[in-house]
Amino acid sequence: MQHDAPATPSRLVGGTPAFRRLNLALFAAGFSTFAILYCVQPLLPEFSREFGVSAAASSLSLSLSTGFLAVSMLVAGSLSEVWGRKPVMVASLLASALLTILSAAAPTWTGLLVARMLIGVTLSGLPAVAMAYVSEEVDPKSIGLAMGLFIGGNAVGGMAGRIISGVLTDLGSWRLAIGLIGAAGLAAALAAWRSLPASAHFQPRRAHPAELLRSLHGHLRDPGLRALFAEAFLLMGGFVTLYNYLGYRLTKPPYSLSQSAIGAMFSAYLIGTWSSAWIGALADRLGRQRVFWTMIAIMLAGVALTLFQPLAMVLLGIVAVTFGFFGGHSIASSWVGSRAPTAKAQASALYLFCYYLGSSTVGTLGGVFWTHEGWPGVAGLVTGLLMAALALAFWLAKLPPQSHAAVPGRGYSN
Repeated sequence: MQHDAPATPSRLVGGTPAFRRLNLALFAAGFSTFAILYCVQPLLPEFSREFGVSAAASSLSLSLSTGFLAVSMLVAGSLSEVWGRKPVMVASLLASALLTILSAAAPTWTGLLVARMLIGVTLSGLPAVAMAYVSEEVDPKSIGLAMGLFIGGNAVGGMAGRIISGVLTDLGSWRLAIGLIGAAGLAAALAAWRSLPASAHFQPRRAHPAELLRSLHGHLRDPGLRALFAEAFLLMGGFVTLYNYLGYRLTKPPYSLSQSAIGAMFSAYLIGTWSSAWIGALADRLGRQRVFWTMIAIMLAGVALTLFQPLAMVLLGIVAVTFGFFGGHSIASSWVGSRAPTAKAQASALYLFCYYLGSSTVGTLGGVFWTHEGWPGVAGLVTGLLMAALALAFWLAKLPPQSHAAVPGRGYSN
């Protein structure tokens, strides 16, 4: 008697109940991750005052987290190829939340930096793995929307972490703010554990270092993926640098804003929440190449607006930069997942390695430009990065639809 082979589970399609459950679970995970990671950003001037450190040194509370996150994701992405997506993501959320609560009690500047460094390591299990999870479980026609919604959750978490930390610092202290954000992270870890569906299309790989290194090398041989990795460095480096030193500018005359007001500036991330989903879906219809370079051009226009003194112009510029960044990031991140035919978590990890490497290195370098040149120096640095990103985007659009360089016999979808 002939038995039919078991049917392959269908992939999740936008508009279905399963698709909505997936995105709600990932939204909670992304919210927690980015709230924990970026809650210190509006507190940089506060750290400078309490611990007596410079602007560049204060930025290490964020840059160390993003730097160690960048390196650790290369390991976490490879481990998820062996252990599975959901276990790595849930463990990452739980450990990060516990460390955040501990960091709120750090007695010294060094202790706080060590805690933030460890948080970068533990957070690494979510971003790259979640990108791979989406690319494996979601129908190709809905990937742009799904990735945009996930990044939108990141944006809301980043915004909420910054606003909450700013308000609670004015009402109580930065320690209270960070501790409560860590407690919210515990709740998000529980929600992800209970609600995130198990992978239906994940194929575990052998825990063989040589094989994992070969697949990493295969990704790096593809010119399209290399270009996308470089875009991640340039765009994130510029974006974080602008926000890092915005607080220093706005606490000084003629603005003299409070921590709560500066934290409220991050409500611009609501624009990022909307743009990431909308632009991701738009790129699915019009083509990634055409929409991608437009997002970078919008970021450049926004940086130019921040050079004007009226607060309304500065805020308009920040909104434009935020809109362009999240739209561009949603396109580039989904592009990586669709271009890499195998070991998608590794490809995503390489993308995010460059993404957070840009955040950590350029974010701290911007402190030097702020100290010596003020806001025009910061804006000039960011403009240079975005001009390079725009040129690379035009080059990326000229690449052929497929590249066979990375894996012989296997095409990378453009």
